[in-house]
Parts: sequence; structure tokens; C-alpha cells
Amino acid sequence: MTSSAPHLYQASSRTDLVDWGAQPDALEGASHSTGRLVHKGPNNQPEAGIWICTPGRWRLAIPRDELCHFVAGRATYRSDVGEVIEVSAGTVVMFPAGWTGECTVHETMRNVYMLA
Repeated sequence: MTSSAPHLYQASSRTDLVDWGAQPDALEGASHSTGRLVHKGPNNQPEAGIWICTPGRWRLAIPRDELCHFVAGRATYRSDVGEVIEVSAGTVVMFPAGWTGECTVHETMRNVYMLA
């Protein structure tokens, strides 16, 4: 029986990932992303998937509300107003639309995300 609920098994350990390329807006290092979509709705809203990123530092601007559950690795998010969020396995962050700042990946991280 097929399911009407999009899903992926083994989200914290899957290896059948797609190359999503170098992280744009690099400030330091050469972060590289891979991932796997779980679901993409009309006009890409909502979007959910798995995202893996190697070490480096870059600028980012969050276009829509984004919920991230980090399942591996370690990173620091620093907003343009000076707020700091340290993430590691088990951390859940809700980035509001319009959040801007920098991300520094210290150890390759993996998260399960949903863009609203």
C-alpha cells in the first residue's frame, strides 16, 4: 500500500543523497551541500528534506519560515543583530522568514528541515 504522506526512512543516516553543490556566498572555506527532498509543494511551498553541509562559513538570508532539526554535526549561526545560536545533534531551531546572518559549520552537519 502506498502512503499519501511523503516520507523517507533513516533520515539521520541515509547515503543516497543528491549533490546540491557549493554553498553560495562563501566567506571562508568551501562548504558543500548534499541532500534529499521529502516533499515539495506547489510553488515550492512547503518544502521538506534532509540537508548535509561540510565545514565552512557563509552569509545567509532565510526567505521563509524554516524549522531545522539538527541530527549530526556542529555549527554556529550568528544573526546580523548579534544573536548567536550554537547547534549540535538534537538541536531544533525555528528561523523566522527574513532572518539574516552567517553560518559557520565546524563539523559536517545534517539536518531535517521544513520551509513553510
